[in-house]
Amino acid sequence: MTGKLLALSIILAAMVAGISIYYLQIYAFYDEVVADGKMDVVLTRRGDGAVTPIAYQDFQAIDSSSSPIRYRACFKTSEPLAALQSKFVTLETAEPLVAPKWFDCFDAAFLGAQIEQGKARAFLAVENLTYGIDRIVAILPDGRGYAWTKINRCGKVVFDGKTAPEDCPKLVERD
Repeated sequence: MTGKLLALSIILAAMVAGISIYYLQIYAFYDEVVADGKMDVVLTRRGDGAVTPIAYQDFQAIDSSSSPIRYRACFKTSEPLAALQSKFVTLETAEPLVAPKWFDCFDAAFLGAQIEQGKARAFLAVENLTYGIDRIVAILPDGRGYAWTKINRCGKVVFDGKTAPEDCPKLVERD
């Protein structure tokens, strides 16, 4: 009988731990981003590289301090896609990262397919938002827009414990 109780307690403990880890990963560490009305949606200008806000409405975003790549946002813009493409840095490829299912305005699979088919256009929003992390924005022809953060080329190298390539910004050591 003692063996059965021990096995049952181990199974129950494992279930509680599993449910807790799931909850912590999917729900607990996300916070809603409060829009400031000015710099929530920005793109990097061609030529001078200035980060410039664009017109937007219906902004929804989530972020987490536990990881620099948990930011996701959805918005609408009235600016024509062709005008944005002529003024701002575009990306040939961009792979949206999956958002929690409860943040249902952001569908990474749909958005990824739209980018791959050339229906959505990806832009560089901010390069090195924090070291090795870029913010990407993708906009559909109907004005729906999405933003997320991703690890850039320099970040991939440095986060693997290797020395940054010479063309990457210098990594500032923390105290």
